[in-house]
Amino acid sequence: MEHNSLQEQNLSNNLATIGRRSVAFVIDDFIASIFFIVIFYEQIASYTDMLSMMSFIQQNIWVLMAIKVIYHTFFVATNGATLGKYIVKIKVVNEESGELLSWSMAFVRALVRTAGEMLFYITFIFSFGDPKRQALHDKLAKSVVVNA
Repeated sequence: MEHNSLQEQNLSNNLATIGRRSVAFVIDDFIASIFFIVIFYEQIASYTDMLSMMSFIQQNIWVLMAIKVIYHTFFVATNGATLGKYIVKIKVVNEESGELLSWSMAFVRALVRTAGEMLFYITFIFSFGDPKRQALHDKLAKSVVVNA
């Protein structure tokens, strides 16, 4: 029992700040957008007006969401950190063991995270005021974001 208390204390002292997580989020969104632009470069470059381009992006938003899910699943399962998290020196770990997430938990986390973005970031609100700073996707994947 004492071991768990000490482990929880060390974990809470090492939690990544909301600020660092936010910076990583922006970097990762930028990277996912670059992948989207590369995939659809010819179509996007052919539009001469912003309205047509926005309509095209809206029609293909599912591709951007799939890119984000794949990107986050791959990097979190293999390294514990996306490129954005790596840059700001934070990582995602299992809240109990401190180890990397399994592929299935990394996928659940990425899927719920991406769905939360589409729903006005509602799943992210959970992290504010939470002692472990867990967003809904962290709670469901049994993960925490810590300083690397």
